[in-house]
Amino acid sequence: MTGCPARYDEKLGYWVVDDPALAREVLLDPETFRPDNAVLAHTPLSVKALRVLSAVGFALPPTLANNAGESHRPIRAAVARFFSPARVAAVEPLTRSLTASRVAEAMAALAAGEQVDLVEAVAAEPPALVVLDMLGLRDVDVPALKAWSRESLELFWGWPDEDRQLELAHSAAEFYAWLRSRTTAARQDPGDDLFSVLIGLGLPDEEVCAVGYFLLIAGQETTTQLISTAFYSSLGTSFEPTEVVEQVLREASSVPTWRRVTAGPAVVGQVELPAGAPVLLGLTGHGGPADLAFGIGIHRCLGAGLARLEARVALECAADLLSAVHLVEEPPMIELLSFRAPQRLRVVTRSNTRDN
Repeated sequence: MTGCPARYDEKLGYWVVDDPALAREVLLDPETFRPDNAVLAHTPLSVKALRVLSAVGFALPPTLANNAGESHRPIRAAVARFFSPARVAAVEPLTRSLTASRVAEAMAALAAGEQVDLVEAVAAEPPALVVLDMLGLRDVDVPALKAWSRESLELFWGWPDEDRQLELAHSAAEFYAWLRSRTTAARQDPGDDLFSVLIGLGLPDEEVCAVGYFLLIAGQETTTQLISTAFYSSLGTSFEPTEVVEQVLREASSVPTWRRVTAGPAVVGQVELPAGAPVLLGLTGHGGPADLAFGIGIHRCLGAGLARLEARVALECAADLLSAVHLVEEPPMIELLSFRAPQRLRVVTRSNTRDN
């Protein structure tokens, strides 16, 4: 599917570009198609939600995904060192150990006749524990981090009404306050962790917190979603893990879209876009390569290699489990503007026909 022009979607409020070749062109031209709107709230924040966020000094200045300025390169370089190929390869034993232990617990529960949610039981925590280890962050409440992450994704990429938005804003404010406390601690007693490295670059607290906010979400929650999608596609089948991962990335990535905004009048596929036009790029499911799911160019996902490794290891560890179970319900889905995955995967063994 090539040559499809950009089209304006009135319901979404974006110029949609699904053609992989055109999406690639847009991503490779950050001067024309800027990342300024990459992490803006899709649903405008209410006054009440803004008050909650402002009370903790919540701010997301340009740092990584939303930065096309001169400061982007040194910040990205500093963060990239945490995710070097050597460091990613070195973390495979930890990834395998964390995943295998959770698979064993899930299989024991299934053997006892229980239902198991594969998302919560297997896919949820290992990516968080792994990225925290790689970033040198200790004493982190992982269940809280997972909740903060899911709720922040909904706040910035979902369609919450005002009441729900207020709940999500309180969660985001709590997360941000935690980031502030970790930044303060790193200033007082620097080490080799993420916050200390960013402070060593001379970044102000707001930029340190902004990097931490989305890195600690993107570095693990999207991987949980990738693993969940891979599990869903592999239930009851025989499969080759690496092939499944690449297929999911091509066809149903957990990050199916990403945003840009035109710096001035621009052309996409012979379609003229005005200045300030919000653009929604299709990254998966349109016949493009698997790598496009991680973006391309100066904003390509720094954790691409880690996400691939974690998803492959999860499938390897869970192969016997996945072949022996079936779903007890059609999975409810996380359906956000730029994030999509099974919210849960409730299963029982094939010999167990209970439905609740």
